[in-house]
Amino acid sequence: MDNTKNYITPEGLAKLRAEYHELMNVERPRIVEIVAWAASNGDRSENADYQYGKRRLREIDKRVHFLTKRIEDAEVVDPKLMKGEKVLFSATVTLLNEDEEEIVYQIVGEDELDPKAGKISWKSPVARALLGKKIGDEVKIIKPLGEVFVTIENVEFK
Repeated sequence: MDNTKNYITPEGLAKLRAEYHELMNVERPRIVEIVAWAASNGDRSENADYQYGKRRLREIDKRVHFLTKRIEDAEVVDPKLMKGEKVLFSATVTLLNEDEEEIVYQIVGEDELDPKAGKISWKSPVARALLGKKIGDEVKIIKPLGEVFVTIENVEFK
C-alpha cells in the first residue's frame, strides 16, 4: 500500500463529508451571525462574544481546509467489492490470541480510527503486522508491553 495515499472506506468518506457540510452550512453561518452582532455592539477589545467568535471561525476554517484536502485526496476502497482470505485494507479480521480470546478489528483509514469500535488505522502497528497475511497465519504483533502472538481466524469484507 502506498503510504502517501488517503485510503478510506465509503462510510469514512461519508462521515468526512457530513462534518464538512455541518461546519460550512450550520456552524460557520451561526458563528458569523454572532460575530456580526457582537461587532455591532461597539468596542471589540473587551467583547468576549466577538473574540470567541473570531477564534472559533479560525478553528472552523482550519478544520474545513483540512477536511477539503482529505476529501480531495481520498482513495475510496469499498469492502463490499472485495473478497478473499488475505488481509487487505477494509477487511474485518477475527483473531485468536494466546488466551483463546477472539479479537475483531476492521482495518480502516486514518480518518476513521475508532479503537473502541474495533476500527484500527491501516498505518497502526497491529494493522501493519496483519496486512498481507491470510486465514490460519500466526502473526507476531509488537505492542508497548511486549510482543503478542495471534492467529488469523477469519477475514471478511463487509
